Amino acid sequence: MDKVENEGHGRLLNEVWFKVRAKHFFPELPKPNIARFIGDTALEIKNKTITLNQHFLEENSTYLPLARTMEALLDHWVAHYTVCPWNFYTYLMLYKRARDVLNDKWMALTATSYFMDIVVDTYCFKEKDTPLPDLYRHMEEKNALERVIHALYQKIWGIDLNIRGYDDFTAKLSQIPFLDRKRWPQSIYRFSKIIRPLLSSSEEMMMVPMGQFGFGNFSSMETDSGLNEFVMSSRDPQDFQELIEDFAEELVEKLDFEGGMGVSFGRRSEDANAQFYMRLAENYSLPLNKEPVDKSGTLYPFSHCPWEVGKPVLDIDPWTSFGKIMPGLTQTWERREGDTFGSEEGTPNCIIIIDSSGSMVNPKEYLSQAVLGAACAADAYLRNDAMVAVYNFSDADANQCKVLPFTRQRAMIYRELCHYFAGGTRLNIDDVDILQDPSKPDIFIITDMKITNLSEFIEYLNKLENRVTAVHLGKNDHADRFKQSTTARKNISIYFVQRNEDIPKIVLGKIGEYFNPLSGI
Repeated sequence: MDKVENEGHGRLLNEVWFKVRAKHFFPELPKPNIARFIGDTALEIKNKTITLNQHFLEENSTYLPLARTMEALLDHWVAHYTVCPWNFYTYLMLYKRARDVLNDKWMALTATSYFMDIVVDTYCFKEKDTPLPDLYRHMEEKNALERVIHALYQKIWGIDLNIRGYDDFTAKLSQIPFLDRKRWPQSIYRFSKIIRPLLSSSEEMMMVPMGQFGFGNFSSMETDSGLNEFVMSSRDPQDFQELIEDFAEELVEKLDFEGGMGVSFGRRSEDANAQFYMRLAENYSLPLNKEPVDKSGTLYPFSHCPWEVGKPVLDIDPWTSFGKIMPGLTQTWERREGDTFGSEEGTPNCIIIIDSSGSMVNPKEYLSQAVLGAACAADAYLRNDAMVAVYNFSDADANQCKVLPFTRQRAMIYRELCHYFAGGTRLNIDDVDILQDPSKPDIFIITDMKITNLSEFIEYLNKLENRVTAVHLGKNDHADRFKQSTTARKNISIYFVQRNEDIPKIVLGKIGEYFNPLSGI
């Protein structure tokens, strides 16, 4: 792409750009450029900067004054940021709904691009004084889909764009409420079904005439925030994994597969799964509490106050008293007891024990509240500068267990939490005991309590002085036996969860008490 050095075009672009910015209420977008590049697209957009195609401008100057062509293209571009998609989450949501229909990345990308173009062009036509209709009236359509889109504009705008035919398509498409933001998910679903016969699974099909709008138009921070919002809205690990697989190359370039905490993940499905639960857990994160302090017992000068007769002479500050001892003029030091970090400073480490037996939800297929609860616990301890160890078990006697020693490596922790064995339910006490250390780390366990060697595990816990938080899913005899057998232990807290949605609240509520025992959460 060769940048065009043309003072006349540059001055004209500046004038048109000011007019367009004023028309769209001065959005904070960088100044556009003009360059000559190969291809039929009218413009390119990278990092919010638009480059108008000199070749396209010259081609259309026969039918439309150059300033009007520039204005039409800039109206279209600005509306993408002010109207549709507006933010990266909206783009992901629209793409996902299109892909649900088309089951193909390139077809879904093409449908998403044309849907957004229809929204912004129709918005500009109805809300702004724009030359877009004049531009479309003379633009050459390269394929049937472009002709259908222009025929749709002709119908819903109520003007002649020199398009004939395609009534079957436009009759259906014109019923879609393109400008109703609340109905966009349903609208793009219908739109994709209608235009499916006109799409092909080819990357070349994506070359939409007004330029492709997608990943490259958002910053790394916007991309990361959009992924987080998508996770919270979807709450479906398979949806997120599908996105990661579809946009692996784009995400590597944009984020280096870093999560919200700057954690590097790979491209495997288990990495996408770990990212999903990490991002979800971040939305339940606890704020850092101040470290508790003790009084040091030593008095230190704190502030000045007027000296009065009867007060100790040794506390007089001669430098602020001008060397004189006179009531009202002489200044004395007021002393206060100093603070020091007490014995409760810091946060204990935590051993997370998670049940991944066949009776638990597969975290790759459905939202696992057990994994989410464990992820919330891990996130809370890590945010408070502690380390986390993981014991993930199913049938430990059949080597269905994973032991991760204490670490602060989030990627490793979340991968182990998300691993799913789907076997029996038996843990190995020795494996758990290996993770113990003299600091008496907290223990967090989440399970349905259908553990075959439950009695052995209860006996082990009853001998410990560690703080233990046990969360059991579902009501059963095993859970009742665990509760009855540990009731006398003050260091063991047990929570029964009837509604899975309450697990993060219970987890964080208890851990919050550990971090700030005086005030809780």
